[in-house]
Amino acid sequence: MLMEQLRDITLLSIVGRIGLSILVGGAIGLERGLKNQPAGARTYMVVCLGACVVMMTNQYIYYVFQSGDPTRLGAQVVSGIGFLGAGTILVTKDSRICGLTSAAGLWASACIGLAIGIGFYEGAIVAGIAILLIMAVLRKFDSVVKKYSKYMRLYINFDSSDAMNSFMDECRRDEITVRDAQVTKIKGESKKEVIALLSIKYAIKAGHTEMIARMAKLDGIKYIEEI
Repeated sequence: MLMEQLRDITLLSIVGRIGLSILVGGAIGLERGLKNQPAGARTYMVVCLGACVVMMTNQYIYYVFQSGDPTRLGAQVVSGIGFLGAGTILVTKDSRICGLTSAAGLWASACIGLAIGIGFYEGAIVAGIAILLIMAVLRKFDSVVKKYSKYMRLYINFDSSDAMNSFMDECRRDEITVRDAQVTKIKGESKKEVIALLSIKYAIKAGHTEMIARMAKLDGIKYIEEI
């Protein structure tokens, strides 16, 4: 009986929905904030709360005026939240992309807000817990998968074009396939330096750290890191 009342537009259900959206959105955002991401607890709270209010407004219009589509406003939230997610995605000077998980989290947080706003409490709570577990726990799984992958993306600063050519020759000898390369020439103190972003695949048995260490010993490499 209580659940039926909470699914209607009443003062009790409004307070409950807003409180739950703040709680779930804040929990997801807290995990992002602890990892020093651009979107933290407050951002997630506001996004989830805003989506919840939109859905309650849609439900209110449908009940009071007996017209309209009770899902129309919600559909606009799902598509429109993209502009906020885009603001959390950053591309660094070495073409490293950061913030994709935060952007996905914001979109999911908005969807949870919509579920709470329409009174689908069970789905919202289960989804909120699942998203929190994915962000907090499966991060380690991501690292393990990446560790044993034979694919790497590298940022390398060569002291000259000749050094980069020697590196490519060394890759061919070691059966390392360069699948993609972006090269930029910059002026150093005495010669032209080269910045290269390389995607490679290697066949030898070695971890990423070991591969970086081996490549760093090659002549002409001023700096190398995985991105």
